[in-house]
Amino acid sequence: MKTWNFGIVGAGLIADFHANSIKDMPRANLIGCCDIIGERSKALADKFGVKAFENTEEMVKSKDINIVTIATPSGAHMEPTIAAAKAGKHVICEKPLDVTLERIDAMIDAHKKAGTVLGSIFPYRFNDAMAPLREAINSGRFGVITYAGVYVPWWRTEEYYKDSWHGTWKLDGGGALMNQSIHMIDMLCELMPPIESIQAFTATIGHPQIEAEDTAVVALRYTSGALGIIYGTSASYPGRHRRFEITGTKGTVVYLEDSITVWQFADERPEDAQIRRQFGQVGTEGGKDDPAKIPYKLHKRNFQAFLDALETGGEFCINPQEARKTVEVILAIYKSAKEQKLIKLN
Repeated sequence: MKTWNFGIVGAGLIADFHANSIKDMPRANLIGCCDIIGERSKALADKFGVKAFENTEEMVKSKDINIVTIATPSGAHMEPTIAAAKAGKHVICEKPLDVTLERIDAMIDAHKKAGTVLGSIFPYRFNDAMAPLREAINSGRFGVITYAGVYVPWWRTEEYYKDSWHGTWKLDGGGALMNQSIHMIDMLCELMPPIESIQAFTATIGHPQIEAEDTAVVALRYTSGALGIIYGTSASYPGRHRRFEITGTKGTVVYLEDSITVWQFADERPEDAQIRRQFGQVGTEGGKDDPAKIPYKLHKRNFQAFLDALETGGEFCINPQEARKTVEVILAIYKSAKEQKLIKLN
């Protein structure tokens, strides 16, 4: 079987998630990393026993590397992604793909022209509890779905934002929505019909020193006619579990963190009791108050699915068109809040 060799662009916090995932996978090797801050690149390279490249250009030209992972600030994803495509490397990029649709489309176009594969990272898709939830939706167990909403009541400290790219429009692309709540917005984009219209309020209340929002409330209408809500914040001390709630004429499920706390349907089945037992215990891990506390195991599954798609020639589940949807929704939320009007999506 082929061994896949990786290089990481960016050596901040999230690069550790990438490096640990790669080192923990069979048939995957971490070759090296690079960062615009040389000391940071060297520190990551020394930690994992790999090469510190001088810059992105040097790294993507390495014949030893097959796949480049992007772990830079969000608004700096496009340039290394395109450089990797031009060098014939596949890319798996942190969420969001980038912070504007124009930059994302340039990334997609570059890999299409190069014949390389571009994928994104939304690790929560790979939680075990997602499988029965997907099956219940796809098999129609909810009857007519009337509502689906997500809640991300997280907390970030003043130190998190101080002298940082976090919360800036240029490099973070926004605040609590584009950085933290994007995972649960992706959940809506995957599980529900497309969002038809949005009415939003955003505010910067708990962290007044940042450029973007730290709190947002959004009302949604899906193309199916169902309604929904997005609530996202980084100003809710001490930070609580993220939640997805879906209900309809024949059932209700509440997905809390990576567990299922409500699983009730009009057509009770024998497997329902087992699902409640298996997934009913709410874990303590997660990013509700500190991103460093998020376990990397779901990143590893995300990376493994990308390798599986490369090896089989199949479609990776988080292809760039799929990842683009969440950015489109968040940008529409920002537009609605800024213009104080209902925004309809195409």
